[in-house]
Amino acid sequence: MSRRWTARLALAAGAAALLVLVVFAGLGSLVLMGVGWAGLALTAAGGWWMLTHTGWIRVLATLLVVAAPLGVLLLYAAAGLLWVVLVSLGLWALAVSAGRAALVEDTSPSMPERSVSRAERPFLIMNPLSGGGKVEKFRLTERARALGAEVVVLDPARRQDVAELARRAVQSGADLLGVAGGDGTQASVAAVAAEHDIPFMVISAGTRNHFAMDLGLDRQDPSRCLEALTDGVELRVDLGCLHAGDPVDRSTGQVFINNASFGVYAEVVQSPAYRDDKARTILEMLPDLLTHHSGTRLSVRAGSLTMDGPQAVLVSNNPYERGDSAGLGRRERLDSGELGVLCVDVGNAAEATELLLRGGQGRGLSAATAREVVVDAQAPLIPVGVDGEALMLPTPVRCRLAAGALRVRVPRHRPGVPHGAPPMDWRRVRRLALTMGRVAAGRGAT
Repeated sequence: MSRRWTARLALAAGAAALLVLVVFAGLGSLVLMGVGWAGLALTAAGGWWMLTHTGWIRVLATLLVVAAPLGVLLLYAAAGLLWVVLVSLGLWALAVSAGRAALVEDTSPSMPERSVSRAERPFLIMNPLSGGGKVEKFRLTERARALGAEVVVLDPARRQDVAELARRAVQSGADLLGVAGGDGTQASVAAVAAEHDIPFMVISAGTRNHFAMDLGLDRQDPSRCLEALTDGVELRVDLGCLHAGDPVDRSTGQVFINNASFGVYAEVVQSPAYRDDKARTILEMLPDLLTHHSGTRLSVRAGSLTMDGPQAVLVSNNPYERGDSAGLGRRERLDSGELGVLCVDVGNAAEATELLLRGGQGRGLSAATAREVVVDAQAPLIPVGVDGEALMLPTPVRCRLAAGALRVRVPRHRPGVPHGAPPMDWRRVRRLALTMGRVAAGRGAT
């Protein structure tokens, strides 16, 4: 379906959603919408109070989170209009989905790639525990060795320095480094590859595989990533780097391929109790962290954006797509030369409600791009989550980007990065549906 007809479907579905309410509920449709919005607001407020309080207030807030949507549904059912609301919501969901799909550009720019010769001495590091045992499940070790790669399988019983393994491999003549493991392991080896300017290969054997997703690799079958050994192309991508302390030693730094997080999440994962009982630790620590009764108060400078006291900061190697309200979806490019910055500063239930009702947009969320981000605090050390690894770093922490520092070897034929849908914009959808129609009609008349 063309973008023009998809936009028209969005407008038609949106109109039908309102029409169903008006025809079958009459003036009561305004009441229905008001009740629905009130239910959402109460649910969001309850969620905020549940996260920022303990004891009986948390219990009451939890009851509110459950009771508010149930109460709304019961009111609709008592009025005999539950089916009307459900049909209207279904049509509205279709309208928004179609509208966002229509706004996706047909020809989004892709990262340039170049053909390369086959690596003569590839060296791969594989974590047998990563991704629930994908290395063994997909026989990655045997397949890689059959293609001529030297493979080191990490010993689960002891901690090994993967960066040191990679350096020794380069000293022994390796002309390609690769990792089948999580993003933290990949970042450590990628830093060595960038340092020696040799290709780096990602095998999507991790749990989330964020970096592999943004490279367009097959995340369902990591064995397909091995095709890069025989029929690969090369991409030049950026690398994020953290330089800690003042004065800054620019010769060293902590590399990140995805993101570095500061604030609430970084504080929680530093807790010794987090590994044993994640849910309980989060619920116990969040109230004081979100209300600034504990944790380190941060300040952030990122280009024109300056914030004091945000609860959470996420600095990403290239910005996440705007349509992803959580900021953890996908990055369309990894070679833009800019860091993405997301700062969360929610002070009360009203701001939490606004974030929910506006789809992750509101006063509590600030986004920016910059070449450098400085995160500072009164404390000499702050917790930082770097590609999922918990660290303590001296302040201030400067996040910088090494543009095009990493040569990534990927299969010539791969799924690719799917185009993400941008935020809904009804004006653009209407203009797209009507303007393209007029253009088509004009061309047909000549």
